Amino acid sequence: MTKFKKLGVNKDLCKAIEELGFKKPTEVQEESIPFLLTENKDLISLAQTGTGKTAAFGLPAIQQVDLKNQNVQVIILCPTRELCVQICKDLESYSKYVKGIKLLSVYGGTNIETQIKSLKKGVQIVVGTPGRTKDLLKRKNLKLEKVNKVILDEADEMLSMGFKDDLDFILDKTSLDRQTMLFSATISKEVKSISKKYMKNAKEITVSKVNSSAKNIEHHIYDVSSRNKYEALKRIADVNPNIYGIVFCRTKRHTKDIANKFMAEGYNADAIHGDLSQNQRDEVMQRFRSKSLQILIATDVAARGLDVDDITHVINYSLPDDPEVYIHRSGRTARAGKSGISIAISSNTEKRKIKSIEKKGAIKFIPKEVPTGSEICSNQLYKLIDKIENVDVDEEQIKPFLDNIYKKLEWLSREELIKRFVSAEFNRFLKYYKESNKLTSKRSKEKRNSKRGDRNGKSLTGFSINIGRKHRATPLDIISIVNRALKSNSIEIGKIELSRYQTFFEIDQDYKDDFVKNIKKIDFKGNDLILGEPYDFEQKPSKSSKGNRRDRRDRRDRRDRRDRNTSKRSSSRSSSKKKKKKKSRFK
Repeated sequence: MTKFKKLGVNKDLCKAIEELGFKKPTEVQEESIPFLLTENKDLISLAQTGTGKTAAFGLPAIQQVDLKNQNVQVIILCPTRELCVQICKDLESYSKYVKGIKLLSVYGGTNIETQIKSLKKGVQIVVGTPGRTKDLLKRKNLKLEKVNKVILDEADEMLSMGFKDDLDFILDKTSLDRQTMLFSATISKEVKSISKKYMKNAKEITVSKVNSSAKNIEHHIYDVSSRNKYEALKRIADVNPNIYGIVFCRTKRHTKDIANKFMAEGYNADAIHGDLSQNQRDEVMQRFRSKSLQILIATDVAARGLDVDDITHVINYSLPDDPEVYIHRSGRTARAGKSGISIAISSNTEKRKIKSIEKKGAIKFIPKEVPTGSEICSNQLYKLIDKIENVDVDEEQIKPFLDNIYKKLEWLSREELIKRFVSAEFNRFLKYYKESNKLTSKRSKEKRNSKRGDRNGKSLTGFSINIGRKHRATPLDIISIVNRALKSNSIEIGKIELSRYQTFFEIDQDYKDDFVKNIKKIDFKGNDLILGEPYDFEQKPSKSSKGNRRDRRDRRDRRDRRDRNTSKRSSSRSSSKKKKKKKSRFK
């Protein structure tokens, strides 16, 4: 904590933030804290969400509170209820060892009388939304004449949400001698107007335009048709069993629809949107923060100010029109030096948006194929195995049941028991993805195939192995063999093609040597595994051209007949439907 002490932070605050895991100050903290502790001038700070703004203004504010004075000395205004609650919780955590400090969050959707009672008891720092703060001022239950610090957090958001008149009303109630701090991701015309009107000789601090953690974010793009977006989202969630993420949608209706589908299909997910009551929003957010909820589905408005650590994935189910919004969304992952993934599920019509985001955010999207059923099943299986390996066994609790369980299962061999256990937990995925198709759009697939030669030479290498359909091998078995040999389930695996007595497959070129070395230690159903020479899918021997032409012609003829029959059936159904009057609840 010596680094925070050097900034001027006192020992009580240092002790608290050390327990919270603070290691070193962020850029905005290094710039802001010494200035705010030593100067009484106004401050304008340009910084994205996730750069440590709350501590930047919160630590100096707490340290400078007169604990003997029970009047409101600091007012912090922010755009949403969620952010209001979050800031207040953070300040409470920072001030854990500061005796006599009182903080209060005030926001709409909750009982105002409870907030009034708290104000009457004496509060030094108030965190509020503009609407509820204005309401309390009008009722004369909140007095800001003695306030010496005004903090406007996410000022650009407050103004874009239409709070300008409320801010004018609130700021007019404060002393002219106050210190005003404005924190914003961007400086819009409205923000400039507020700063000119209510600030004087303000110091300006600019943190990296893109979130400072952006270097730790990978930006992936899945190119699918519009009708396959939901299925792609499901597969992305399934292939990442330990996902802890936010899915962004364009509208409240879209958010609710996807959340309802997810929950109906057994996913640990819920939605946050404007139609929820405050109690409902708080309940959802509490579950998400405590990680009892894995996936949160939200609109940008509902998620404004949402500050949650350890988010692994941000998924853009609907891409925003404004590139800045995408940058803001992606910045919710990769906090505190950790890595994260921001995903765009994109259709052909969103090509221009992607280019605009890449240009504005100085990022490059990595094209990805939608996970296959084999990949998903492999990842889910290994999650299950990891869970079993790491489970805590309470001998005393289970001891009374074990004798009967042993007797009931004694007829099963070890191998059979494992098979049945895995199947009981795993059959849902196996059944669902048994005959699943690839979802990557035809356009994207063709684009990648055109670069296949380069990819083979630079990143993927092919092998043949001495097992195939005769040995009852499946693509999932090949994936398992690769994962076992390399002791990882995150190695990129390319094509897998099974023949009767052997299988051809591709793996990441970087792991070639380790794979060749370790495969000698792996067996398959008691059979030693032997690799053939490096294999090139583009040079694979083909059947006679005559046979190929005949096969293609036969397949084409069958397809044409099928299409004609389908067309006739479809036409027949359409004509019959026209004769009936359609009645439906849905439109």
